[in-house]
Amino acid sequence: MRTDFLPFARPSISEEDVAAVTETLRSGWITTGAGCAAFEAAICERLGCAAAVAVTSGTAAMHLALHALGIGPGDEVVTPSMTWVSTVNLITMAGATPVFVDVDRDTLMASPEAVEAALTERTRAIIPVDFAGAALDMEPIRRLVDDRGIALIEDAAHAIGTIRSGGEEVGSRGTAIFSLHPIKTITSGEGGVLVTDDAEFGDCIRRLRFHGLGIDAWQRDQQGRSSQAEVLEPGFKYNLPDMNAVLGQSQLARLDAFITQRAHLAKRYRTQLSNISGILPLGDAISTERHSWHLFIVRIDEDAAGIDRDAFMEAMKARNIGTGIHFRAAHMHQWYRDHSDTWRANGLANTEWNSNRICSLPLFPDMSESDVDDVVAAVREVVAAGVPA
Repeated sequence: MRTDFLPFARPSISEEDVAAVTETLRSGWITTGAGCAAFEAAICERLGCAAAVAVTSGTAAMHLALHALGIGPGDEVVTPSMTWVSTVNLITMAGATPVFVDVDRDTLMASPEAVEAALTERTRAIIPVDFAGAALDMEPIRRLVDDRGIALIEDAAHAIGTIRSGGEEVGSRGTAIFSLHPIKTITSGEGGVLVTDDAEFGDCIRRLRFHGLGIDAWQRDQQGRSSQAEVLEPGFKYNLPDMNAVLGQSQLARLDAFITQRAHLAKRYRTQLSNISGILPLGDAISTERHSWHLFIVRIDEDAAGIDRDAFMEAMKARNIGTGIHFRAAHMHQWYRDHSDTWRANGLANTEWNSNRICSLPLFPDMSESDVDDVVAAVREVVAAGVPA
């Protein structure tokens, strides 16, 4: 058994990352400024998008997008329940109705057919979710909204650096949201980025992230105070400080290297887990050309493994291996169970099956092959025992 604890995720922080943040701290300007602008420009250069707006979290980016679209009472927003609950919270707090679609049992992503079946005359937005580093098939969903006046926001929190079949990098078309949380493929400490090919929408999000002012804090500093900024519409305080943004930009330079290492570790996991009864990794999505491997997810089949998911996680922890749950389905959280009149769905069998069995094993770039071997050895022990350690 390991003598040191292996977390399920840990950011890979280099000396270059530390130097970038240190330089910013010494610069005299640590809030949103040139560092944030440079980070946004680097994302635009990589993706070829019209705008990238960095904010304090992926949740903040989603909040701004829903607000900018005017989502509110009487509106419906179609999205999976198999997602982090923040999106569903935002829809609900806006007074709109989440309409949950089921996901594929093995990719955990919604099909275009399921999305189309959920549309009504009240549908104002669709928020499909890329899962664990795979990319869903967006082209049929794009065709669904072409003539319907429905907004499309891709939740790409898991998928920065992911490439769809055909070579399209996630975020290079349409509007998408990335997360820069510490467990994600790259991090800014906390943070998120909205990317879009709609320059006008990008300008709106940029205003809303900083009180609705026509110019942000950095621009005011450059231009002086003689021409005071005006509020063009009421906004929020979601701007990303430079000390976070420079970390994000430094990490962005290593994104492809991170993905290469994650893919190597994931392949090793798949090979070694293939003959362990009751441990079911996610399946491949044919819509994904390059998987970014944000997470390595398995499902614990109690009948075959002899242990349920929660007991499995406790047994792994007892062996100094951290695990996670990504995710408990949104509609299965207590508030949504108690307020089932606030959402609707046409059946969520695959979502609920996975929600009860899903488990994330350790996966991050600084892991070694021997770390993977330790995890697999612990999995074998737990399954062989069939009871918590």
